[in-house]
Amino acid sequence: MTATTGLSSMPGSSRRHPAPRPSFAHLIRLSDDTGLFEHARHAIVRREHGYCTDDVARGLVVTSREPEPTEEVLRLAERYLAFLTHAQDAGGAFHNRLGHDRRWTDEAGLGDWWGRALWGLGTAAARSPAAWIREEALVAFSRGANRRSPAPHTMAFAGLGAVEVLRRHPAHAAAAALLADAATTIGAPGADPLWPWPQPRLSYANAALAEVVIAASQLRHDGPSLDDGLRMLTWLRDVQLRDGHLSVVPAGGWQRGAARLRHDQQPIEVAAFADACATAAEVTGDPGWEAGIRQAAGWFLGENDTGTRMWDPATGGAYDGLTTHGPNANQGAESTLALISTLQHARRWS
Repeated sequence: MTATTGLSSMPGSSRRHPAPRPSFAHLIRLSDDTGLFEHARHAIVRREHGYCTDDVARGLVVTSREPEPTEEVLRLAERYLAFLTHAQDAGGAFHNRLGHDRRWTDEAGLGDWWGRALWGLGTAAARSPAAWIREEALVAFSRGANRRSPAPHTMAFAGLGAVEVLRRHPAHAAAAALLADAATTIGAPGADPLWPWPQPRLSYANAALAEVVIAASQLRHDGPSLDDGLRMLTWLRDVQLRDGHLSVVPAGGWQRGAARLRHDQQPIEVAAFADACATAAEVTGDPGWEAGIRQAAGWFLGENDTGTRMWDPATGGAYDGLTTHGPNANQGAESTLALISTLQHARRWS
């Protein structure tokens, strides 16, 4: 399918800093024999806050994406997979929060963590170099893929897992149905060029919604139009560019018709944008999308609203958020995983 939305003249596409190779040092620091701790104060793990399926699933994504993982990274992937299979119940739902005492503090459900768990499992099933990881991940993905959520973001995360499975197993019926339902739940862009987004509010990991629509247009014969997904992502890119650098929608979101704030930008937003640009580049062959990946990497390297580096080279960890005064110096799992993911794309598309 041919796209009509081109980005060859994408603004701000010059690269001022070479992106470093992704480091797993801080991820290893945050992990133990059970899983991945959620929070840190500066670079030191906060064990009292325990683990969450959301972050472990993201950990499985980045460790499975690594093209030539070390033995230590492969062990992390196996540990994260074991955590997710333990979190999953017989019906395919997942617990999200595990205390440091190894007890679940919630009931199994279908929140964002269910979607992210399927994303992690699908990525492992498709990309892990270890056959035993691929096999078990596909079993767990298949168990959860028949469930559904009414939430667009949750379905987007699950849809990304379905995309991964279908690229390796094109006849996987449950993954195909899940991807189709994810695209339907996300919806089509509106006609208003000033706000073509399917929802009246931008919240978090926004680019993941556009990415699913783009991927579904290629993997489903009856899927959405590729132009729909590219129009969503192009608009999102345009509203998040400021003087040639990324200025992503902050944690408080942005409601249609309201003033947009600039502070408390989160690394997860940058990583989602890099993911979507990588998918758009792969689908369209348009090198303009590679500029988006470079801008996402640049955000971590200091090409942002405050001109401040958003990661610590000494630890390999990323800072938890960008405030009006600079970075929040805590280096939790979500931000570090966002850094690793973005740098993986930057390495591939450099």
